[in-house]
Amino acid sequence: MKIKSLNITNFRNYEKIKVSFNDSLNIIYGLNGVGKTNLVEAIYVLALTKSFRTNVDKNLIKNGELSLKIEGEVEKSSLDSYQVIINKEGKKVKINNNLQSKISDYISNINIILLEPDEQRIFDLAPSARRKLLNIEISQLNKEYIFLLNDYNKLLKQRNFYLREMFINGNKDRSYLDILTDKLVDNGLKIHHYRLDFINKINEYINEFYNEIFGFGNVIIKYLSDYSQKNKDDLIKSYKKYYDKEISIGKTAIGIHHDDIIFELDNKNINEWGSNGQRKNSVLAFKLAEIRLFEKEKNEEPILILDDVFSALDNEKIKNIVKLLNNNIQTFITTTDLDKIDKKLLENANLFKVENNSIREINNGR
Repeated sequence: MKIKSLNITNFRNYEKIKVSFNDSLNIIYGLNGVGKTNLVEAIYVLALTKSFRTNVDKNLIKNGELSLKIEGEVEKSSLDSYQVIINKEGKKVKINNNLQSKISDYISNINIILLEPDEQRIFDLAPSARRKLLNIEISQLNKEYIFLLNDYNKLLKQRNFYLREMFINGNKDRSYLDILTDKLVDNGLKIHHYRLDFINKINEYINEFYNEIFGFGNVIIKYLSDYSQKNKDDLIKSYKKYYDKEISIGKTAIGIHHDDIIFELDNKNINEWGSNGQRKNSVLAFKLAEIRLFEKEKNEEPILILDDVFSALDNEKIKNIVKLLNNNIQTFITTTDLDKIDKKLLENANLFKVENNSIREINNGR
């Protein structure tokens, strides 16, 4: 999978740019604050229709403009055009200029693995941030997961609304609550299966990468869920035990919307006890394990974005990472310092200098 070119209009600080990329390595460099991350963010939005830096789509639109457009030519088995258009009313997505009725039909066509400096904050944030991480990655692997997740959230909202109604109206009839619970459990079990399967597969690779880059340690991800090791009958009984409490508080007390993951290093919870270095290392190993999983599950390489990662790593770790990168993987690296990058890599890369709200390809002597 390769992004051959990118055409951006009114995105962040860019008014209108068009860039063609190397099939292997693309290095985007320049001073801080000139728009390096904005360029790889546009690639991310093209793939997933949302940003990794903000949850508010309209913030992506260039100041003073009404809409933005990102269009990319992507080569897989064929060369296809993908397009994301965002305005203050919402967003539209197109494939080969054909409007997609559902964004969920668009996602999973372009697969992105992102590593950026703030990734390690995942350990300090609420469980919802780690669930979001799971949802993004699994959605890229399986389109059905997106539909299941949307349905679950609709059912959860409906069930919470009915719980509040029961409390306000003093409704004692729980037959409709039973129906909603049954549907929620059916849906939740399927989501739980996808999450557990994903984590189990990541665990097949994560320790290998952790050791190859950092030399020692035993890393594993553990999945925490109310649904773990329970069948439907067990779960229905669990929900019914909480009915009185749920009616009094007006929301669903258990379910996959409370799921969480923890990283363990040598049987210790990195979330609680890990150093900054161990956190960085474990997230990096997780992302590299994802690449291996994507290659195996989809029979093609994802696109890799390394946004300002090298500024946070020493040269030895950088060399170890570079050794693990498959030349077939199209990679985008942003950096302020080309000296951080191995000369052999630079020789085979396309270099793009970002300055004055523009991007200029540098002749690298190839």
